[in-house]
Amino acid sequence: MTNLQDSLRREFLRTNRSGAYSSSTLVDCNTRKYHGLLVVPVPELDDENHVLLSSLDCTVIQHGAEFNLGLHKYQGNNFSPNGHKYIREFDATTVPTTTYRVGGVILKKEIVFQHYEDRILIRYTLVDAHSATTLRFRPFLAFRSVRQFTHENSTASREYSEVDNGIKTCMYAGYPDLYMQFSKKNEFIFMPDWYRGIEYPKEQERGYASNEDLYVPGYFEMPIKKGESIIFAASTSQIKPSSLKKLFDDEVADRVPRDNFYHCLVTAAHQFHRKEKNRDRYLMAGYPWFKCRARDTFIALPGLTLAIGEIDYFEKVMKTSERALREFMAGKPVSGKIYEIEQPDVPLWAVWAMQQYAKEVGRDKCFEMYGKLLQDIVRFILDGKHPNLRLDDNGLLYSNGRDKAVTWMNSTANGKPVVPRSGYIVEFNALWYNAIKFCALMASEKGDQQGADQLEELAVKVKQSFVDTFVNEYGYLLDYVDGTMMDWSVRPNMIFAVAFDFSPLSQQQMKSVVDICTRELLTPKGLRSLSPKSGGYNPIYVGPQTQRDYAYHQGTAWPWLGGFYMEACLKLYKRSRLSFIERQLVGYEDEMDYHAIGTISELFDGNPPFSGRGAMSFAMNVAEILRTLKLMEKYSYQK
Repeated sequence: MTNLQDSLRREFLRTNRSGAYSSSTLVDCNTRKYHGLLVVPVPELDDENHVLLSSLDCTVIQHGAEFNLGLHKYQGNNFSPNGHKYIREFDATTVPTTTYRVGGVILKKEIVFQHYEDRILIRYTLVDAHSATTLRFRPFLAFRSVRQFTHENSTASREYSEVDNGIKTCMYAGYPDLYMQFSKKNEFIFMPDWYRGIEYPKEQERGYASNEDLYVPGYFEMPIKKGESIIFAASTSQIKPSSLKKLFDDEVADRVPRDNFYHCLVTAAHQFHRKEKNRDRYLMAGYPWFKCRARDTFIALPGLTLAIGEIDYFEKVMKTSERALREFMAGKPVSGKIYEIEQPDVPLWAVWAMQQYAKEVGRDKCFEMYGKLLQDIVRFILDGKHPNLRLDDNGLLYSNGRDKAVTWMNSTANGKPVVPRSGYIVEFNALWYNAIKFCALMASEKGDQQGADQLEELAVKVKQSFVDTFVNEYGYLLDYVDGTMMDWSVRPNMIFAVAFDFSPLSQQQMKSVVDICTRELLTPKGLRSLSPKSGGYNPIYVGPQTQRDYAYHQGTAWPWLGGFYMEACLKLYKRSRLSFIERQLVGYEDEMDYHAIGTISELFDGNPPFSGRGAMSFAMNVAEILRTLKLMEKYSYQK
């Protein structure tokens, strides 16, 4: 912990169900503009999260000597006040817990983020002290969007009001009040000042502006006795100080301990849950900057819910998502907060998600819940009603992605897709074949033999066209085909044609695809987005925005793709590949102690040492690793 080169690369993330969160490094030194103790949505202003309370410096005072436990990075690579040197231990098994030692003083700090309120709770316990001890708390306020910075200005309000055991303040009009309260009576000393030139190295790495000034209204001070605990709460609503101790204990009791790989992933899965006041349920695509995206929702939904036995949450998210899908298919504005529902593969991934639900609860229950939706999605595509999904005479789906990215490989540069995947796109048509076969099976079982026969007839045509269009003489699949334009790049999107329950490929063709993915794309962190042997390979995701855009899908490794790869291996080789997949999962288990503790980063460099990059926590990655663990369990019991 005292080695900043190591500890500043490790972050913690705590979220609640509103999309609010608390995040910093393990030594409480913010290194991103997205870091903050209390980061909340402010729907009255915009659709972004906002940093209200950036950090809270705690100072231990004994015999008039002050020991500040805080840490900030300032310009010129200056760190102050170097509180990390007092850290003796950090533990994240239940909640992030830091133990400090200052001479004879041992102080323990524990952090929880309240599940259903935008409130951060921090408990300070004086474990040991040999003389009278006082604690001083200095809050650093930002009141700005996570995408911006704040700087010293005369507009910021210095007004504050006293509330029970604390104060409330609001720096700018339009923002909610920030309540800062303690479980114990204290004295607030008003001493307004700006701390200037605080620097965020993660933003520097990403080629962005990286400096800001933070406002400190003053400080709180109170004595603390040996064995005593004091709880600090920061929130957008007031609370009774007498209730803080019980609230903290209740929140801790509700946590799944991060005592093994699986429990870490389950806790990470719950962090993507979002509940709106109208009871809509969503899955966030990732933290700290992603919102709820339609494609990510359907890909991540089975792993984040069904794989951990939470069928009810699958149904709740699907209820919200079905409404959005139906509004889109009816040509109406989409209500709710699901983005990118217009992307052409979204309805196809929705069918795949419902197919996973059927495997968990049975096809009868699936038909009861989603039979009509499945029929309507297929009919919507067959009738050519999607604005960017054309069903051609050969049975394949055509989508125009030349000018605007339409697949998950969606990075753009100068307004154009970096990877302009267009025409017959391999995973779109693998999804389409799988959807037709699944819906035909459902129709047949429900007595609609005519509907089933029509779909089966179409599936025969799609299967032949898929093989004719995508299979090449080198044993892998073309990534996309648009007229005479064929993309021969070796990319991971072909793995879906093997992994899905219904594949248009023969057994030999499937094995050939898996073999090439293994040789050219497989890393300990998932599949590369492009083979090193293909032109344009760019595996290191660093540097300014444009440089990163060109690397985003040109060789970086993605764990969620690794999930489908492992499913393909199990499908083809059954139990004989279990030990291989167990070794593959070790690469993810190592990540529990790096980057954001207990979760999986958005993507990884495609070359060793395969460093984690991008967002600190990514829903599809967590989901597919959980789904792989569930699949391993299933195949372990098969003969």
